Formats: sequence, structure tokens, C-alpha cells
Amino acid sequence: MLERTNDLIPCLDHGYVKLIDVMPHADAVDLSFNTNIADYAIIDAARVSYQSGTTRKQSDKQLLRYLMRHWHTSPFEMVEFKFEMRLPIFVMRQLVRHRTASLNEESARYSVMEDVFYEPDTLRAQSTTNKQGSAEGDFNPFIGPRETATAVMNHQTDEAYKLYQQLIEAGVSREQARMVLPVNLYTRVVWKCDLLNLLKMLRLRLDPHAQYEIRVFAEAIAEFVKLHCPWTWEAFEDYWQGGVSFSKIELDALRYLIPFTGKEAFNAAIEGTNLSKGELLEFEEKFNRIANGKD
Repeated sequence: MLERTNDLIPCLDHGYVKLIDVMPHADAVDLSFNTNIADYAIIDAARVSYQSGTTRKQSDKQLLRYLMRHWHTSPFEMVEFKFEMRLPIFVMRQLVRHRTASLNEESARYSVMEDVFYEPDTLRAQSTTNKQGSAEGDFNPFIGPRETATAVMNHQTDEAYKLYQQLIEAGVSREQARMVLPVNLYTRVVWKCDLLNLLKMLRLRLDPHAQYEIRVFAEAIAEFVKLHCPWTWEAFEDYWQGGVSFSKIELDALRYLIPFTGKEAFNAAIEGTNLSKGELLEFEEKFNRIANGKD
């Protein structure tokens, strides 16, 4: 659990994720049954809403899990989260690649940017197996005879901001003076996204292969989703984040690894699992299809 104070989670050295709003609000949902407001908004959308006086059933959570398990995704669009974030520009660029969100960013055309930069204590070496990623572990080589890489980077950052200030003081427009600022400068954004597309973003950015800096912000966002949508988050971890899919070629290979050995062996394999009745039937069907060569 990340440190959270008044709906704000610190990130990196000077960043944060702050929860501004969640839709639906408490006054828009009947809370007599539960306080999982967002979860029940999804359930109601799937059932095209309850009429007055309708009794809630024990199967509500199972319905939500069924929706997640079978990728019936439109009900999850009925919930929205709005965040304020302070993050380095290069991290923000990864966030805006998720184009289904709405975004408004602090403008350096109107405002003089603060002297706040992301300055890591150590760096990471280039991965030898992933062209766009870095290797695990600290790395801080010397640049020249005396200075470490981080010291040189921090010096360049300081010099860039001094030049930025000098350009503004000389009368250069803010919209042009900002060109000298590096991408480790912190910027602020207001970012709003429906829950479905938020989960799609988190599925990618929580992955161990995602860049460390964006993972930090994804982990903070995830804390708020867990808080307001506990049933949805549980299903997300069980089916999307913790599950895997197989291609047709991979299924063909699995048929050599999973010979069908009968009902008794199948029952022994699932003993002790917490699969629901519906999940158990679906799992048995999948297993039989793989073992019997039926795609």
C-alpha cells in the first residue's frame, strides 16, 4: 500500500497523483445495500438499472466477475475517475498515448514554469534483451574523469533553467523560451478516464516491462481504483492482470503437454481452488477443448 494522505499519493521525488472526483457520486446511487458505489453502478448498467423496491441479490458480485471474465466491457464505462497529477514531461507523454482519456495540461505559454525537475539518484543501464527498456539495478557511470552521469545530468538541468529565466527576463515570449527546458521538467495535468479504459491503461503500465517511472504513477492510480471499486479490482486481477491467453499455435503445443486423463484427474487438479460453479464449468470446457483438439 502506498502512502496516501487526503486522496493524494506522492510519486517519485516531486510528483503526485491526487484524486479529484469519482462518478457516480454517493447521492446518485442507493446506498442502502452497500457502499461499493462504483461497483454497483457497473452492475446496474449491466442490468439496465433496477426499479424502485427491487431487492439486491447475492449474485451481484458474481455478475460483475462474469462481465470482466467474458470481456462484456461497456458497463465498466459507466464509472469515471478524475485525477490531478504532477509528473515529468517524459512520463506524461506515455500517459497521453492512452487516447481514450480527457486531458488538460499546465501551459508554459501562459505561465512561467517552476524550477522543479525529476532528478534520480541513480540510473539504469540499457537492457540487452529489450530495445526500448532498461535493465534492473542501479547504474551511475562516470562521464569524464570525475563526474557521475547523474551529476552531469543535474548540472545540465540547472543550466537549462537558468537560460530559460534569462530568455524570459530579456523579453523572449514564454511560448518560445520554454523550448530550452528538458523533458524531466515537472508539469501538471488534470486527467479523466472511464474505468474500462483506465483498467486497460493499468494493465499495460503496471506490467514489469513498463518503464519504472510510469509504473510509479500507475501504482498510485491503482490504489484509488482499489479503494472505490474493490469488486472490480479483484476481478481485474483475477482475469485480466493475472490471466494469460494463448494463440492457436500455442494451443496446438499445449495439447502435447496436457493429455486428457479423465474426470478423476481433473477433479484432483482443481481441489482446493475457489472457483465458483460457473467458473468451474467454464474451466472444464476450456480444458476439454484443449485436450480434445477443439479450438
